[in-house]
Amino acid sequence: MNRILSSVVFARRIFRKEAEHPRGLFEGLKAYRTQDGNIVLFRPEENALRMRAGAERMCMAAPTVEQFLEAVKEIVLANERWIPPTGKGSLYIRPLLMGSGSVLGIAPAPEYTFLIYASPVGNYFKEGLAPINLVIETDFHRASPGGTGGVKTIGNYAAVLKAHTAAKAQGYSDVLYLDCVHKKYLEEVSSCNVFVVKDNVISTPAIKGTILPGITRKSIIDIACSLGFEVVEQLVPVDQLLSADEVFCTGTAVVVSPVGSITHKGKRTSFGDGKVGRVAQQLHTALTRLQMGIAEDNMDWIVKLK
Repeated sequence: MNRILSSVVFARRIFRKEAEHPRGLFEGLKAYRTQDGNIVLFRPEENALRMRAGAERMCMAAPTVEQFLEAVKEIVLANERWIPPTGKGSLYIRPLLMGSGSVLGIAPAPEYTFLIYASPVGNYFKEGLAPINLVIETDFHRASPGGTGGVKTIGNYAAVLKAHTAAKAQGYSDVLYLDCVHKKYLEEVSSCNVFVVKDNVISTPAIKGTILPGITRKSIIDIACSLGFEVVEQLVPVDQLLSADEVFCTGTAVVVSPVGSITHKGKRTSFGDGKVGRVAQQLHTALTRLQMGIAEDNMDWIVKLK
């Protein structure tokens, strides 16, 4: 049975430690073990830069890029034995920047803590790539213009919990959100960016402050262009899904996740007859081979630790 503590001493102790209005940022990246035994990171500087951009938006002090990278490297090497073998998973790294202090009103925190924890994770798709099923949310929105949707702040993910929980209860994999102004343009999934494929053109919502600038998103765009696809960053109306050849999502955890169906206002649109699309498979293979050291790193994205 839960107990409610009414001790004034207890309350003061908590108040001294935590700011009244919580503020925090986090990042997510992975370390891999390559076939030749090296330990590598994938584009960690991008995470450092994104945290600094988020800190500026949230009026927070932040580690320098150099401090961020050094801390991440130390954490990975200290946990080297937990990094799975090549192709079996990775070491997920979660840097956190948290504000604290005795602040009752709305104001920047007087002090900040930068910490990192890590955990071994298996492959997201245990039996290989498998399509997911999304539902479009029309009542709840992840972010709004002028808000914090474009930075990786902890509050952004609280906004998706109600819709995400309801979608999971109905058997969907996740929720695809629309813009909150016109309610007709794709934004992103709860924790992933989204791409729509038609012929040789790959469309994805443009980064305009309400969508997180995903590092996997950025990488997939570069890889797709190098493979000869035309990538367009623009407003993507929900009606464009009706004629799409493929839809897929990108993120640190999933890398590339093909979408098998999207349900909007009770109407289900399917893609690929339940199979993984050609483009999603091609891009997933290209990126994961690079991350695991199987393919040559022509992009200069890999940082070797040992």
